[in-house]
This record gives sequence, structure tokens and C-alpha cells, in this order.
Amino acid sequence: MKEDIIHMPVGLFAKDPETIAASLASREVSPQGPATGMRVLLFYITRAGRRLSASRLKKLEKARKLLSMEVERAARAEYQREIA
Repeated sequence: MKEDIIHMPVGLFAKDPETIAASLASREVSPQGPATGMRVLLFYITRAGRRLSASRLKKLEKARKLLSMEVERAARAEYQREIA
């Protein structure tokens, strides 16, 4: 049985860093949580890295940092639910 893991809009990585991070952190795009979105973003940066312009790579790295903060926030919230 194949499950959909991520539902990414077309052209997402061409948008601004805040939109990329917010989209990849949303449950609509990453139903299994923002960590899944982070894996997709890192895969894209790694695979497309040599073909990206310096400015585009800088924007994707900013999106990675923003998404990283969201992943940490979600992990803290999950931990709080577990200990409560």
C-alpha cells in the first residue's frame, strides 16, 4: 500500500523563504509534520545545489533555518504532550 507523504504545491521552491518554510511546515503539505517537510527541503538543496544560483541557494538556506525553528517548536510541543 502506497501512502502520500507530502503534497507539495508546484513551484514552491521558487517562492520566498517564509512561504517555503510555512508551506512545508503545514499539515496540508506535510501531514506527518514539519520534519517531513525539512527532509524534502534538504533533499532539494542537496540534489539541486550545484545548479542553483548563489542568491537562490541563500534563500533556500533561510527557508531551512526558518523550518528548523518550526521543527524544534513542534518537537517541544510533542514532548510536552508526552509528559503531561
